[in-house]
Amino acid sequence: METKTIPVVGMACAGCAANVERHLNQLEGVASAAVNFAARTALVSYDPKTISLQQMKEAILKAGFDLVVEEDRSVEEIEKNAFRQLRRRVVVSWILALLAMSISMGWISMPNDNIRNQTLFIIALANLVYCGHSFFANALRLLRHGETNMDTLVALSTAVSFLFSAYVTFAPLTHQPSTLNHQPFYDASIMIITFVLTGRLMETRAKNGASSAIRQLMGLAPKTARLVNGDELNLVPISTIQPGDIIEIRTGEKAPVDGIVSKVCNEAPSGAVGGATSSPLIMDESMMTGEPLSDPKQMGDRIFCGTIVRQGQGRYMAQQVGEQTMLAQMIRMVQQAQGSKAPVQRIADRVASIFVPTILCLSLVTFLAWWLLGGEQQLPRAILSAVSVLVIACPCALGLATPTALMVGIGKAAQKGILVKDATALEHLRQTSAIIFDKTGTLTTPTGSVSGGSAAATSQEVLKPHTREAIQSLKDRGIAVHMMSGDKEERAAHWAHEAGIDHYSSQALPQDKEDLVRRLQSEGHHVAMIGDGINDTQALAAADVSIAMGKGTDVAMDVAQVTLMGSDLRTITDAIDLSKRTTRMIRQNLFWAFIYNIVCIPLAAGVPYLFGYNWQITPILASALMAFSSVSVVLNSLRLKLR
Repeated sequence: METKTIPVVGMACAGCAANVERHLNQLEGVASAAVNFAARTALVSYDPKTISLQQMKEAILKAGFDLVVEEDRSVEEIEKNAFRQLRRRVVVSWILALLAMSISMGWISMPNDNIRNQTLFIIALANLVYCGHSFFANALRLLRHGETNMDTLVALSTAVSFLFSAYVTFAPLTHQPSTLNHQPFYDASIMIITFVLTGRLMETRAKNGASSAIRQLMGLAPKTARLVNGDELNLVPISTIQPGDIIEIRTGEKAPVDGIVSKVCNEAPSGAVGGATSSPLIMDESMMTGEPLSDPKQMGDRIFCGTIVRQGQGRYMAQQVGEQTMLAQMIRMVQQAQGSKAPVQRIADRVASIFVPTILCLSLVTFLAWWLLGGEQQLPRAILSAVSVLVIACPCALGLATPTALMVGIGKAAQKGILVKDATALEHLRQTSAIIFDKTGTLTTPTGSVSGGSAAATSQEVLKPHTREAIQSLKDRGIAVHMMSGDKEERAAHWAHEAGIDHYSSQALPQDKEDLVRRLQSEGHHVAMIGDGINDTQALAAADVSIAMGKGTDVAMDVAQVTLMGSDLRTITDAIDLSKRTTRMIRQNLFWAFIYNIVCIPLAAGVPYLFGYNWQITPILASALMAFSSVSVVLNSLRLKLR
């Protein structure tokens, strides 16, 4: 099985995401698919022997959407073009809306009502054809597959209001008898499109801010590298770099690939042979470890793609290139995490999947109630009320509530050097009530001395900086802290005391660590396990939340749901606090999204009239409120970036 994050084009609401997800999950060879409306991506696990990406694309194209699976198609360029087109349509729609408003309000005088209505007809038609054509195209395409989404609601509401207004305008001109004596409401069809498009424009800009962490990570890798070829230096695209190539880096430059230092040299002319240096090679590795500067690089030390040379000059041998670099893996992990779904999202997904059909039924009931109870004189109000219900009930806010908060939260964690593999981990971190630390490599780091050209056996298994502070911070939050060590009792007791840990176990084997996890869980604790070695993987797999150290073994990092790229254990409390804030934000978003619809749909249907209040939400106000609800959810999520 392979897992890929695939960009999706053409989604307009949570209903669209549900449709794409359903079609993908129905394909043979697809084990699971989760579509993130906010990120415009699909996280797909599939068997490449059974189904190809191109076959997935063809199936989704038939459903009215598109997957970007071609290497020569730039998602960024597609999004930029779509944004430019959307912005152009918004500008034109506002011009037409202001023109229509000026005519309706009498600011632009017309010879008579017929001329005024016919002019408004032309303006509204132009708005529908140019600015709103995508709503109708998407709605018809989905209708052929028996599906609906937000575009269905917009297309139906604008079509109904426009056609009714057109009939009122032109019926008298046919000299056919008509009892209609109503005013057209072209303004409604124009302003619905204007506000919906404006909302989508603002929503797109806000969502770009939510996904800025990914773009920042992508921007860390340089486009070119200085390749050492004998005595020559050639500037080449990084795509041409192969493992074993020698790369030279200088002050202010970014490392283009991962590798091992092969030479540290003075700031000398290109190609000069360097020896000992008075200007050590200092790298800014904050994007990897969260710590601003590393120790001076020596022969054999690791260099990571995207890290910056703050001082000195050196050469290193490329080892991991392209998609194999640590930076590429970080980007892939963050993308997959942002594309995954938190458990709370399932509620919103179930609601969104039946939302549009339910609203269509409510709109029809609203229309029939007004018309049948009020007669022909209430026909305009019946239509306006039905249109208002269609417009106000946009499921976009519901669909954006969870993924936007997750995107911002996971991106914020990545900026702090905390890599979260999936949304479930971010949601579960806040529930942690007990945490187990492995000792060596997690709480402590061994230091050795070099003597006579060989590594001495003496070492001093040293407590990492800020460890006591981190442990105390966890205890202050009411979290029980345990330490597991393979050391004998005396050494284990010493390090537990140094770290400020009350509960510890000595001479612990891998099974002992797992047993402790199971015991704490049986006592009702939500357990997090932190380790860095192969001997920790059993416990990591059993824990409710598993955390690995970035400098640990690949096996531990593969098992873990969260990876700490640096050695500062205070980031654990950062991760827990961020989990709490993100979950709180999700609940706020879902609450307001639900409340918005629960309150506004009855107001749009005209329920206040039943209680003697001569007021209801009009289609124009409905479109403005709908756009505001979606944008407000995204903006609320962006508050996570401020802390």
